[in-house]
Amino acid sequence: MSESLVRVSFTVNGAPYDLELPPRRLLSDALRHDLRLTGTHVGCEHGVCGACTVLVDGAPVRSCLLFAVSLDGAAITTTEGLRAPDGGMGPVQRAFHECHALQCGFCTPGFVTTVAAYLRDHPSPTHEEAREAIAGNLCRCTGYVNIVAAVERAAELLAGSAGSAGTAPDGAAPGLPEDAAAPEPSGGASRRLPPDPSTVAAAPSVRPLADGAGAPPASAHPAGRDSS
Repeated sequence: MSESLVRVSFTVNGAPYDLELPPRRLLSDALRHDLRLTGTHVGCEHGVCGACTVLVDGAPVRSCLLFAVSLDGAAITTTEGLRAPDGGMGPVQRAFHECHALQCGFCTPGFVTTVAAYLRDHPSPTHEEAREAIAGNLCRCTGYVNIVAAVERAAELLAGSAGSAGTAPDGAAPGLPEDAAAPEPSGGASRRLPPDPSTVAAAPSVRPLADGAGAPPASAHPAGRDSS
């Protein structure tokens, strides 16, 4: 018996979407598999590592712990939405590049969104505050030294561009262009199955893949866009 779908509308990186999703579809899965925004990474799937962090109405949240249908009307920002208006790297992304603040890069999107939100509210952090800002995210490669340096460098870049930067949409972090173009969604069913909420605590951090054979396509397209 197929699971009934729930209609939900929200914006992602400035682009409005109307979707029909299973009620237990996680936000991380909706972003990655329905909207094809694969910059959001899924690590521990328990809300611990921070790799899946995105901004919801400007606040950093673990997208692996949220049901997408619970965010009707929300403004969501992923790492893709933190680029510069010209499509290049935004200030936080540029700081990570300049300071060599990544190695494998798997955790980087979660750090970028976390740091962007932190610097919006704390534009001139001390060294200790920069360390505290990233305390909730895990990295197994860098030893954090260069990530702290990237936080400080991002603050410098944001301060230097504050006078020329345009006004971001409500709930957006620095570097989000108002006319952020949305990638074409898949139009198909997600390949990852949301877990049963009653078993999340005890389940291992592994989720089976569905083959998708015969599954009806999910409706996932920007509002007003013809999906035919």
